[in-house]
Amino acid sequence: MPVWQRINEEIDNPNFVLVCVAEDTGGEAVAGPIFDAANPTYVQVVDEDHIISSAFDFVNVPSAVWIDEQGRIVRIDEGTYSQIHEFSVGDEKIVFGNDVYAAALKDWVRQGAKSRHVQSKSTVASHMRNYSFEQLKADAAFRLGNFFRLHGHNDKTDEYWEMARSLNPDSINFIRQHLTLTEEGSAGKTFRALAASYERDGKDYYRPLDIVV
Repeated sequence: MPVWQRINEEIDNPNFVLVCVAEDTGGEAVAGPIFDAANPTYVQVVDEDHIISSAFDFVNVPSAVWIDEQGRIVRIDEGTYSQIHEFSVGDEKIVFGNDVYAAALKDWVRQGAKSRHVQSKSTVASHMRNYSFEQLKADAAFRLGNFFRLHGHNDKTDEYWEMARSLNPDSINFIRQHLTLTEEGSAGKTFRALAASYERDGKDYYRPLDIVV
């Protein structure tokens, strides 16, 4: 969050609006302190039911869309990191993220429709994953699980969250949200093993960015 605050200040354009969304069933109690620590001047939204991820069919965070003055999506991407991140867990060194997305965003704000990073209509359409009926049912099950969790029915929460994961197994959002309620958290051993399995199987964790800066 602090990095996006810096980027927002560097862009410093009144016609640009940065909206940052926290996808977390913990709501304001969990996401609020993270936003507050960044002392942000951009718009912050807490999305407890992952409605925005459902609308754009994002399978994980961070992901982003660029929307122009006419309300048209001119770029849609996954893996939209603000910078390269590096940290250690025991003897394990973990590096993730990229340093090209923020530069591309700045170019779009400067150049508008002339930016080479604006995607064609066909590319935008192809980058929006097909949304199946099973995924719609998964979203409904996920939100039912959230409802039961809110009212203290943890057995029902687990039942409907597992249903959501089985109906939409490609949604890492569902998996990581469930992991936030465990001691290891959403980026712990289980998640790292999942990421490693994607790499081992030659499966894209995110759709590769087509950005060259």
